[in-house]
Amino acid sequence: MITAGVDVGAKYVKVVLLEDGKNVLTRASGVVEFDVLKSASEVFEKALLNVNLKREQVVQVVATGMGRKIVHQKLPINAGEIVPEVIADAKGTHHLIPTVKTVIDVGAEEGRGIKVGENGGVKDFVINERCAAGAGTFIETMARALEVGVENMGPLALRSMNAIPMNAQCCVFAESEVVTLIHSKISKEDIAKAIHDAMAGRIASMVLRIGVEKDVALIGGVARNPGFLPPLKKELNTEILVPEYPEYAGALGAALIAFEMEGKK
Repeated sequence: MITAGVDVGAKYVKVVLLEDGKNVLTRASGVVEFDVLKSASEVFEKALLNVNLKREQVVQVVATGMGRKIVHQKLPINAGEIVPEVIADAKGTHHLIPTVKTVIDVGAEEGRGIKVGENGGVKDFVINERCAAGAGTFIETMARALEVGVENMGPLALRSMNAIPMNAQCCVFAESEVVTLIHSKISKEDIAKAIHDAMAGRIASMVLRIGVEKDVALIGGVARNPGFLPPLKKELNTEILVPEYPEYAGALGAALIAFEMEGKK
């Protein structure tokens, strides 16, 4: 039995094809453009092509993410069901790390903290959706201010030996603060570290509102940023696990939920 999970995020679409609720057949991703359905459909077709499958061979599709309603019962994806991101995140991360109790998901536009119960269920959650200063877009914006590639921000931060505080709680004001630091001849390494420290502080503050229980896992695209994990560990005073392919945890969870739905039938 083949099921699919489609995670339509603010910036990227992620698709996971799953066999018998256990084996990941393939993963695919792509950028979300103006026509969200077209973008999602292209990634879905790419995933099918990766393993030489046809749409009719996928018995159930579940969509999650900010754009989940756009692909709900729309061809060619035709996601039969939709689930909120926190449910898909918890289910997918629990599958990857069965001991997980706290999931932190940091994507392009949003950060989430989730307390996970038995079988990957959601006990409690909190979401930071008021400002991009607690999400990946914050690092991208600051990278432009520093005139460096976003992929270089993490490695730059790791080379810093100094702690420079950043007080701005808004992405717009933080950019102004970065410009001030640049004019003060602060090194790019130190500024990059300050940016990651500030973002980790905001995410940690959010997660602490629901409590942190081990094991803790970090998922989402920002989990691949090497400069973000160290300050987050420091802020939460705990070890944090990062599963393989952390950006696909939500799509995996959606595919697992699709399998469970078919099993109930």
